[in-house]
Amino acid sequence: MAHAVTDLPSGPLDAYRTKASFNWKEMLHFIDGEEMLQFKQHVFKTLENDPVFARQPGEDISVEKKRELNFLRVKQLFRYNFLTKEDMMTNPWKVVILDDCLGMYDWALVAKYDLNKGMFAGTIASSGSGRHGKYVKDTEEMVTFGCFALTELSHGSNTRAMRTTATYDPSSQEFVINSPDFEAAKFWVGNMGKTATHAIVFAQLYTPDRVCHGLHSFIVPIRDPKTLLALPGVLVGDMGKKLGQNGLDNGFAMFHNVRIPRENLLNRTGDVTPDGYYVTPFKDPNKRFGASLGALSGGRIYITRMALVNLKLAVTVAVRFSATRKQFGPNHTEEIPVLEYQLQQWRLIPYLAAVYALEHFTKTIFMNFVEFQFGQLTRDNSDRQAEMGREIHAIGCSSKPLGSWTAQRGIQECREACGGHGYLAMNRLGDLRDDNDPNCTYEGDNNVLLQQTSNYLLNLFHAKLYNGVQIESPFHTVDFLDNHLKVLESKFTATTIEDCMEPEVSLAAYMWLICFLLEESQKRLEQQRALGKEEFEARNSSQVYYCRSLAITYIEQCCLQRFCNLTTDQDTPTDLRPVLRKLCALYGLWSLSNHMTTLFQGNYMTGRKPAELVQLTILRLCSELKNDVVALVDVLAPTDFILNSPIANADGELYKNLWSAVMQGSQVLERPSWWKEFCSHKPMVGSLRSKL
Repeated sequence: MAHAVTDLPSGPLDAYRTKASFNWKEMLHFIDGEEMLQFKQHVFKTLENDPVFARQPGEDISVEKKRELNFLRVKQLFRYNFLTKEDMMTNPWKVVILDDCLGMYDWALVAKYDLNKGMFAGTIASSGSGRHGKYVKDTEEMVTFGCFALTELSHGSNTRAMRTTATYDPSSQEFVINSPDFEAAKFWVGNMGKTATHAIVFAQLYTPDRVCHGLHSFIVPIRDPKTLLALPGVLVGDMGKKLGQNGLDNGFAMFHNVRIPRENLLNRTGDVTPDGYYVTPFKDPNKRFGASLGALSGGRIYITRMALVNLKLAVTVAVRFSATRKQFGPNHTEEIPVLEYQLQQWRLIPYLAAVYALEHFTKTIFMNFVEFQFGQLTRDNSDRQAEMGREIHAIGCSSKPLGSWTAQRGIQECREACGGHGYLAMNRLGDLRDDNDPNCTYEGDNNVLLQQTSNYLLNLFHAKLYNGVQIESPFHTVDFLDNHLKVLESKFTATTIEDCMEPEVSLAAYMWLICFLLEESQKRLEQQRALGKEEFEARNSSQVYYCRSLAITYIEQCCLQRFCNLTTDQDTPTDLRPVLRKLCALYGLWSLSNHMTTLFQGNYMTGRKPAELVQLTILRLCSELKNDVVALVDVLAPTDFILNSPIANADGELYKNLWSAVMQGSQVLERPSWWKEFCSHKPMVGSLRSKL
C-alpha cells in the first residue's frame, strides 16, 4: 500500500533518507492507517487550495486582523464540514486527526471552532436534555456562536469557589444571573471577547428558600446575533493581546440582573421545578458536581495531544535543519551537517523518541476515554464504570503535564538547536513555543492537576494497607502496585550497554520508582499528620519531592509501558520493530535520567556504574538512530504549506528557501517610512542632560 504515499522531493536530505534502516512509508501506514492518511491529505490539500487560508511565513499582522482572518476561516470549516455526526460516531479517532491537521495550521482556528461546536454545543448535548435541542441545532448552523464560561477573574482551578449566582424567581419562572463584583467576572473565556452570542455560564444555583445547590450550568444570551452588540445587563469585552493564539478572542463578562428562562438550566445533573423546588438524580453532591464538569476530562486528554503536535512540528524543523546545516568539520576543507555532532544528537533525538512514545500513548488514552464515555452515554452504573472514571481522571490529570512540559522544553531546545535562524519568526519555532505555552495552565494548572493523580494512587495504596483491598484498575495502569513489596526488593541489574538498550530495563526501574515514591509519600503524609497538622496542611507539605514526583513517574511509566507493548505486539511489522525498540529504550532511559537521585536514594542503584551505563546507552542510542531521524520526521511532517517553515521544507533546500522567504517579505527592500528622521534633525548631544 506504500505506493499511495507521494514521494518526497529529492534534495540535500537524501543523504540521510537513503541511510534509513526502515521504509518511512511503511511506518506512516502503520501509525496512521490508510483511511486516516487519505483523510489527512484531503484536509491539507483543501486548506492549501483555498485562498482564505493563504498566508506567508512569519507574516506580521495586527491582532484585529488575526481575529478577522480566523473567523473567516472558521466559517469555511462550517462550509467544508469535514466530519459529519455519523463520521464521528463511526470513528471517534477521526475527530482527533482533524484537530491535529487544523492545529498544525493554527491552534487558534481549532480553539475557536471547537469551543463553539465542541465545548458549547457538546456540553449542551451531554449536560442538557431534549428541551435544549434548539441551541445545538442553531450552533451547528452558526445561527448562534457559543463559549464556555467557567473561570472567573479571582478563581480558576478552584471551581467550587466560583461566585457568579443564578437565583430562581418562581413568579416569572426565570433565573436571575448576577456577578457579585468585578472579581466574579467570567474571565479567560475563549470566543467571548468579540464573537460569542451565547455562553454556558457556570453559576451557584439558589432556590427561593435561599439554599445554594452548588455550581450548575446555564445557557445565557450575551450578544444580539444580528448586531453582535451586548444585551441589556451584560458587560462583555475582550481581554487584549496574549502571548500566543491571538486569532482567538478571549474575553470577560459581568452580569447584572440578567433574566433567562427556567429551561435554560442544563438539567442532566439537577433541575428546578416551576414552583422552585430543586431535584437531582444524585444523592451525593460531590458526584453531581463531578458529573457537571465532565466536559473537562476529555479536554485534558486532548491537550496532551495538542502539545504532542506542537513538538512534532518543532522536531521536524530542527531535524531537517540539522541535517542540511553544515558547520565546521574534521579539516578546513570539509564541513559536516550539525546533525553529525554528538551534542546536537543528544539535544534533539530524545525529543524525537518522546514524540513516538506520546504518539502511541495519546491514541491509547483517547480510546480509553471513548470507552468510558460510551459507558456514560449508556447509563452504565457498574462499579467498573465508576473505577474507570477515577482512572481516566488520574491519567488525564497527569498526561497533560507530561505532554505540555515535554513539548515546552523540547520546542525551546529545537529553537536553540537551529541557532539564529531558529529565532527568525518566519521559521515558526517562536509561534510554536508561544502557542504551546497555555497547554501548561488551561483546563487546570499542571502542578495542581498532578495532585489529583497522586491522590488517586495514595487512596488505592491506603485501601490496600488498611483494608486489604487489591490494587487493580480497568486500564491496568496500577495493577503492579498490588505487589509493591516484592517490587521494592528489586535492584538495577544491567551490567552492559547492550542490557540497557532493552526497554524492559527502564520499565523495571520505573516500577520500583513508583512503589518507592508511593511508600515514601504515604510515610510523609503520616509524619505530617502525627505532627498535628490538619489534612489540608499535611497534603500541602507533602507535594515537593514526594506526591508530585509520584504522579510524574506514574504517567511516564504508563507512557513507556504502552510504547514497549507496541514494539512487541504481533501486529507491529517486523521491519519496524528494531527502530521502534531503539526509540522506546531511548525514551525510557532519557526520562529515567531525571530521577537518578531518587534511584540512588532508595538504593535501587549503587556505585558509579549504573549512572554511567545509563549515560553511555543514551549516547549510543542517539548515535545509532542518527541515520534514521530524517526518515522518522518525514513520517510525522505535514505538507510544506502546513508546516510553514522555510528552513524545514521537504526538499531540504535550506538556504534557497530561506533566502526566497526573506526576499518575499513585505517592504524588505524599501527604506523606512520614517527615513526623514534619520536624514535630518540630528540630535544635539547632551541637550537634554540635566544641568543639576
